[in-house]
Amino acid sequence: MQVLTRLFARAATVATLAALPLTLAPGQGMAQGLFQPAIIVNDAVVTGYELQQRAEMLRLLNAPGDLQKLAREQLIDDRLRLQSAAEIGLVPSPEDVLDGMSEFAGRADLTRDEFIKVLESNGVSAQTFRDFVRAGVAWRMVAGARFAGRASVSDAEVDRALAAGGGSSSVRVLLSEIIMPMQPAEQEAVRARAARISQLTSTSAFSAEARRYSATPSRGSGGRLPWRDIKELPPVLQPLVLNLKPGEVTQPLPLPNAIALFQLRDIEETGYSAPEIAAVDYAAYYMPGGRSEDTLARARVLEGRVDRCDDLYGVAKGQAPEVLERGTLPPKDIPTDIAYELSKLDPGEVSTALTRANGQTLVFLMLCGRTNAITEDVDRQEFTIGLRNRRIGSLAEGYLAQLRADARIIEK
Repeated sequence: MQVLTRLFARAATVATLAALPLTLAPGQGMAQGLFQPAIIVNDAVVTGYELQQRAEMLRLLNAPGDLQKLAREQLIDDRLRLQSAAEIGLVPSPEDVLDGMSEFAGRADLTRDEFIKVLESNGVSAQTFRDFVRAGVAWRMVAGARFAGRASVSDAEVDRALAAGGGSSSVRVLLSEIIMPMQPAEQEAVRARAARISQLTSTSAFSAEARRYSATPSRGSGGRLPWRDIKELPPVLQPLVLNLKPGEVTQPLPLPNAIALFQLRDIEETGYSAPEIAAVDYAAYYMPGGRSEDTLARARVLEGRVDRCDDLYGVAKGQAPEVLERGTLPPKDIPTDIAYELSKLDPGEVSTALTRANGQTLVFLMLCGRTNAITEDVDRQEFTIGLRNRRIGSLAEGYLAQLRADARIIEK
């Protein structure tokens, strides 16, 4: 079951909705329309009433974002989950569903009956809650049946994952950046320019060069970036930055089809230590045309269409498999330029600063999420189970995204 945001606090004042009448009184035509199909997912129907109920339940659960849109996405996914379960003969028993409802209610320190009473007093039916849980239980069964055999975890993998935590740090740095594209015909000129910029010690002079030559969105602010924890930077960049004094610039750092330079503006130690990142989940969609105006315009349109990495499966549907790359890797195993761009993003955000194929392909890069490292005192067996469950979850989410991309979805 998808975990939502923290469950709502107990309501102080609630309005009880009257029971729906068995027959429609005059003027209730709009209510009747709620039970008409709003979405068809393959052959399964989602009604307007279900959309209204799910959105209201999400409101009570304090879910963020556009609740109508989120309700539509969830109900489409729920239909796909149930269809996938039915195809392999998996049907949650009534007892399984009741147990799932009790488990979910327990997260709000309520019994199942107490949770249902609060929902109903706010206009959300028990059936809406039951359907939500039933789809989640079915999907958990599908994930176990399809992927448990592919999610084994070796001792060596556990050792590597535990070792990825490393030590802690409370160092923050204030950087400016210049990333200059390097076309084959301009390589020598760009290298010479980079060597010249690396000798600068003035922050204003560096910013002027960034405004003129950098290809990143920060060029408008002279390449200036906000405070960043040192551990958020790619591992290869961390020692280079720590060896700088304020005002100094790194030596030119070669990237695919580009050269990068970083100037340290300030450094400080704080009482806050950001968690170590064990793995970064990201997606890269490769768009022909490089940084041409047309390709960048298409990338901006695409950015407005996608909210999460799984949406890119639908975008790439019917294209060659290599146009979409999805990876979950420790930061040290991610290419430096990609790792650096990801370090500037929050989950769901996009970068279009990178290219491949000598600048002929634009990288539409999206951060899917980060996994914090587990501290060494965590029980090894529990960690192994957690690692295995995360692997199953990742495989299941990819499978659901594929189901979504292949589905016939008609919205009324």
